Amino acid sequence: MPAAELMNRTYRHQRHVYDLTRKYYLLGRDPMIAQLGAGDGDGVLEIGCGTGRNLIAAARRYPGARLFGVDVSTAMLATAANAIARAGLASRISVAQADATRLDPGALFGMAQFERIFMSYSLSMIPDWRGALDVATALLAPGGELRIVDFGGQQRLPAAFRLLLRHWLALFHVTPCDDLEAALRERSAALGATLLFQRPYRGYAQTAVLRRRAQSPAR
Repeated sequence: MPAAELMNRTYRHQRHVYDLTRKYYLLGRDPMIAQLGAGDGDGVLEIGCGTGRNLIAAARRYPGARLFGVDVSTAMLATAANAIARAGLASRISVAQADATRLDPGALFGMAQFERIFMSYSLSMIPDWRGALDVATALLAPGGELRIVDFGGQQRLPAAFRLLLRHWLALFHVTPCDDLEAALRERSAALGATLLFQRPYRGYAQTAVLRRRAQSPAR
């Protein structure tokens, strides 16, 4: 089944209560937004923007930034567009349908690269999540940052909890990226980037900040 059709079927009804229910277990989203540090004129892209909740929060926190979001689900994007309009932010936030592994922001937004890219509990929903990482890192401007928060391995939580959580996540086509740290270290080394990787909440989540080196000044 194509990804867009699968996600539309999964979230066709849930999208209406998604933000209300997910706030209790999508831990670390707000700290990530608070730490984006987007400056005036910076391009900020969310890959897997869902209902637009994070984009709206980022737009309010960074009034000088330009906000963009993509999602494979047209149903989720309809909810996002309505939420953005209600928030009065339609002139500052642009959203479009796209597959994270074949993302062309030039065609969608007229943007080649972004100073900030973030992914909030979306990478674990992408079957080819390594391909999505390749795209995201390629779209980072010099000095830019890729920030990720997602489900972790729950290493320091009871085994029964881990088993139940993973079973429940699978119902929504979510598979935690257990090799995320290794994949990011490989890509940061290739880019000459730095990587900060953490496993907060006793391993319930995993967070990453990959920072590209700024271009050296011309001599």
